[in-house]
Order: sequence, then C-alpha cells, then structure tokens
Amino acid sequence: MRHNKKINHLGRKAAHRESMLANMASSLILEKRIITTTAKAKALRLYVEPMITRSKDDSTNSRRVVFAQLQNKYAVTELFREVSQKVANRPGGYTRIIKLGLRAGDNADMCMMELVDYNDVYTNGKKAAKATKTTRRGGKKKAEAAKAEEAPVAEAPAEEAKAE
Repeated sequence: MRHNKKINHLGRKAAHRESMLANMASSLILEKRIITTTAKAKALRLYVEPMITRSKDDSTNSRRVVFAQLQNKYAVTELFREVSQKVANRPGGYTRIIKLGLRAGDNADMCMMELVDYNDVYTNGKKAAKATKTTRRGGKKKAEAAKAEEAPVAEAPAEEAKAE
C-alpha cells in the first residue's frame, strides 16, 4: 500500500529526478512556458511553487536556498527580479497546467505549463477591468444605468459610419 507516499518518482532515481526537475524549473522561469507531460508538470508544480514563494523575500538566504535547488544563476536572477515582482500580491497558485492532448509517438498525455501572470491570452495584455458589484437591493437599477451610459458611446461610431 502507498499510504502517505505523495511524491511521483516518474520512473527515475532520486538524483536523476532532482536534476530533471531543476532543469525544468529553470526553463519555466526563463521561458515562462514549457510543454511537457502532465505527470512531470504536476511534479514540477510541487517543486517550483515553493521557490516562487521564497523569491518574494529577496534576501541572501532566500537566494542561496533557491540556487541550491536550481543550480542556474540566470534563472535565480530572473526569478528574484522579474517573477517575484509579478507575483508579489498573489497568495499562491503561480503556475497553470493546460492539457494539450496525447503525444503522437507514445500516446503520452501532454500539457503546457506556464506562469500565470505571464499569459497575455487570458489578460489581453492588460489588467482585467473591475466588475461592477451588484447587490439584491437596487443592484439591477445600477447595472441598467451603467449599460445605458455605455450604449450611446457604442452607437455613436455606427451613426457616423452611416452618415459617410
């Protein structure tokens, strides 16, 4: 029985697994997005997210601990300069796994793993607009008023196009 054995060994010895996860973590930090198998991505998520949390505190000790795991000074620099600034207000969940389907050669389940704050597809390259808060008391009236304000703005260019 496998009670409380939560680590996925990925069919590798410990040294090979640690080396592979360190290389994948460095690639993820430097490239912001990697394509790998789902099992490796889930193992990498457990490996890299504590490092990203540690990077929020930019101290010598934090850098040494992260470097001991990554063994790549460029990835450590990128992590503490760029990535830590982007995730400063996020309480966790720094990575996203998007499933891509099955690999043609061996039918392995593939996915794309990315850092959440670096995806321009979901954010459209800018911060998400703050949604208007509605309540049960008069929330509909405020929402209708907001729509009424937006409607004339949207119709104005259409009227100009008709005039031309």
